Amino acid sequence: MTIARLVQITGRVQGVSYRAWTGDEAERLGLGGWVRNCEDGSVEAMIEGPEPAVAEMIERLREGPAIARVDDVHASEAEPEGAVDFKLRR
Repeated sequence: MTIARLVQITGRVQGVSYRAWTGDEAERLGLGGWVRNCEDGSVEAMIEGPEPAVAEMIERLREGPAIARVDDVHASEAEPEGAVDFKLRR
């Protein structure tokens, strides 16, 4: 069963390759969706796939790449968009 979560990540998450890292991690887990920088300095991601993989991705987002500092991760339920791959958005 495919589920989707819209995730907002705050902290020092822009300018530290957080989007690229997120894309790599999502691909490793076989997830679809997208990630983008927001004007307020946060990062937003739509993650979709099997529930265990989505849950694992959210946990990974709490850590981020070594250079990042994640202050908070908020995930809310979303409707799957049918994404089969993961895209980096601006």
